[in-house]
Amino acid sequence: MSDPARSPSADAVLEVRGLEKHFGGLYALSGLDMEVRRGEIVSVIGPNGAGKSTLFNVITGIYEPDAGDIRYQGSTIVGLRPHQVVKLGIARTFQSVRLFANMTILENAMVGQHCRSKGGVFGSIVRTPGVRAEEDRIRQRAEEALSFFGKRLSGYRLEQPAFSLSYANRRRLEMARAMATDPQVLLLDEPTAGMNPRETLELRDHIVRMRDELGLTVVVIEHDMRVVKGVSDRVIACDYGQKIAEGTYEEVANDERVIEAYLGTKAAG
Repeated sequence: MSDPARSPSADAVLEVRGLEKHFGGLYALSGLDMEVRRGEIVSVIGPNGAGKSTLFNVITGIYEPDAGDIRYQGSTIVGLRPHQVVKLGIARTFQSVRLFANMTILENAMVGQHCRSKGGVFGSIVRTPGVRAEEDRIRQRAEEALSFFGKRLSGYRLEQPAFSLSYANRRRLEMARAMATDPQVLLLDEPTAGMNPRETLELRDHIVRMRDELGLTVVVIEHDMRVVKGVSDRVIACDYGQKIAEGTYEEVANDERVIEAYLGTKAAG
């Protein structure tokens, strides 16, 4: 089992130290420590109310922590707004899909490049050559992100409205939009929620490809233990806003504290 008290690794890209967040008398995060190393997939598990989504919300600047620090590539990001966090290289998806339903699939993905856009208001009005070139670049980057998911989000589908997609493809589109921001770290909040078994296994493979083919560092909040087992380099288990176990899937799944808090029975090795 990994030692939770170890010093930060030299290759840690994201570090969380003593993180606290409370809402009134409820502590959603209570002294949480974790680190994510470059190029790995880390799964965060725990029962409902364990603080998992709050962790993502604090990392991405939606909430400001009440105590503790968050360091990205060695520098604190506490106090930054969400768009500033994205621009630094941390993108995310949400537990509930958040798309622009009446915009096309391509337009939704192009929104991901907004944080990278350099065109000003004047250039957009007069349509300068620089603005046109940037629009072409943004479109190309969006199409590349969409093509990661194959024919489901490419070809003739590019001009279809997002509301026409199946639920599973809406989740894929939200991931493509996050990927279009050119992140170094991708936070996926329950990406397989609501998917059938075939879709779940397909998305599990996509998560591994995000690391292997795109070089992304991925942090996944996930309840489906088949996905956790299939993608994770490390697993971090939380309960009541604290880390209760950390290690390989087998180590964490068979930890007595995790079994009591979350799994209910020992998982298969």
